[in-house]
Amino acid sequence: MTWVRGVRCHIRALQAERRQWRADHERFRAAQRAARKQGGHPDVDHPGPPPTGFALLPWLLMGMGAFSNLLQGRAPNPWIGGLGLLTFNSLYIYVTFRSFDRTKREAVSSRVALALMGLLTTGLGLGYGGDWLVFFPLLGLAAGASLRGPWLGRTGLLLSVYAGAVCYVREGWGTASSIGYATFISSMVTAAILGLSEAVRELRAAREELARRAVEKERLRFSRDLHDLLGHTLSVIVVKSEAARRLAARDMDAALGQITDIESVGRQALTEIREAVTGYREGSLATELTRARSALSAASVTPVVRESGAPLAPQAEALLGWVVREAVTNVVRHSDASRCEITVESGGEQARLTVTDNGSGEAAGRPREGIGGTGLKGLTERLAAAGGSLTAGPSPRGGFTVTAEVPLDSADFTDAVAAAPRAG
Repeated sequence: MTWVRGVRCHIRALQAERRQWRADHERFRAAQRAARKQGGHPDVDHPGPPPTGFALLPWLLMGMGAFSNLLQGRAPNPWIGGLGLLTFNSLYIYVTFRSFDRTKREAVSSRVALALMGLLTTGLGLGYGGDWLVFFPLLGLAAGASLRGPWLGRTGLLLSVYAGAVCYVREGWGTASSIGYATFISSMVTAAILGLSEAVRELRAAREELARRAVEKERLRFSRDLHDLLGHTLSVIVVKSEAARRLAARDMDAALGQITDIESVGRQALTEIREAVTGYREGSLATELTRARSALSAASVTPVVRESGAPLAPQAEALLGWVVREAVTNVVRHSDASRCEITVESGGEQARLTVTDNGSGEAAGRPREGIGGTGLKGLTERLAAAGGSLTAGPSPRGGFTVTAEVPLDSADFTDAVAAAPRAG
């Protein structure tokens, strides 16, 4: 049957939540014991009351007086009283268990069940009196668990006044004042405790989500950094190895020079990888231009580098150095060019870097799909974060051109450089 399966699924979900709460509670107690031994404070927050209706079930023991009256035969019409007691307990369990889910506790069915509890409590209180009037504080507890929000204070006050009035009609002023006060306190305290507990759980979940996103962001930074570092370095090593192999047969000294460059590039790559792991690698445009000359020359591409204008800020150099690295790597890998011009101009409010080759003009600028958006696509995002721009495409006279522009003074530099791999 469908409803039986639904009940079973609901029970299994409640049991799973209960087990999770117990595990969190045991973890907190273990951390508390360890902190007590070390004389510090536990680094795990208290999980608070269980986020299920099980935490509110023990309060049903307040109805044991009415149950005792039924067993001892001191209640008239025991079958009606027993049915009323069973119905009240069922409605109480239904309302309280739905109170820990915002959608369920605000549903019409929960409100109807709470209203039926009020009517049933009134009937049992007027009909039997005595211990049966204790159901009003239980009604206040269920109302406080379910009616959390701006109307809780007014609702709790009206409910306590109503409970006092019913008790006054049945038992007199003495019982009315105590039952009304108990009803108000049970509704307010329950709502406060459960509301704070829910807020703590939401804050803990938000903190865990922020921590998870921070870890993902750092993984993205590191994977993108490492990917681009190794891509550039391995490309240079491959090109220089091919040059050494071609030169070995006719010019051993030149071949040894290429092998020495390979060793130097490898050592530098090791240093950069270590620095990338710690996240403290700073960029230098001059260093990248020197490496670009070496890589282009080893690939039989004539490098032409022009620089003009005022010195750049370190953050601007880091971004433009990264563009030089990526653009030159594309030229070496894909362009089949014989000449590559790199122009750096700074003046006014922005600096411009242009990398132009005379190759095929097709594959060199194709954005590479890599980890975390490497290639020209990733560079475009980084420069945009700093208030700059990057354009790439075939040149009208043939070849391929990459143009990057960055402002000379931007408040977004820090975030842009920190969120992306920095040139090394």
